[in-house]
Amino acid sequence: MTRIAHIELDDGNLPPPTPEIEQERRVAMFDLMEHNTFELPDRDGKPVPQGPYHVGLSIKDKRLVFDVTTESHEKAAEFHLSLTPFRQVVKDYFQICKSYFDAVKTLPPSQIETIDMARRGIHNEGARILQERLEGKVTVDDDTARRLFTLVCVLHFGG
Repeated sequence: MTRIAHIELDDGNLPPPTPEIEQERRVAMFDLMEHNTFELPDRDGKPVPQGPYHVGLSIKDKRLVFDVTTESHEKAAEFHLSLTPFRQVVKDYFQICKSYFDAVKTLPPSQIETIDMARRGIHNEGARILQERLEGKVTVDDDTARRLFTLVCVLHFGG
C-alpha cells in the first residue's frame, strides 16, 4: 500500500526528447513500476489516504510538483519543490550522460566504465538531494529516489 502504482509526466509542452533521454525515461518508468517505496506520512495528526498511489510529476512556475492521488482518484497529497537545489546536479548529470553516450560509440570499455562510475555518482547525488527535499512529505527508498531523479531530469530537459 506504500507504493506508486502509476506515474505520469506532464511533458506535453516540452520539446521532443532525444532518443537517449527517451530511453532513460522508459527505463526509469519501467523500473519504478517494478519496485518502489512511496510512503506518505500522516498530516496534522490525521491519516492520509492509503495507497497504492498515482503520481503526477510536472514543472509549474519553476517548481517541481508532485500530485498524489489514490487509485480511486482521491487526493492524497500535493507538494511543490523548488528546482533551485537541483539545477547544478541536473546540469552535471546531462553533461556526464552526453560524455557517456559519446564514449560508448568510440572509447574502450575501461574508459566507458570510468565515465559510467562518475555518472552513477552524480545520479546518486541527485537522488540524495531529492530525498532531502521530500523529507516530511513522503518517504522513498534509494532506488525510488534514483528513478524519480531520472524523471525530474527528463522534465528539466525541456525547462
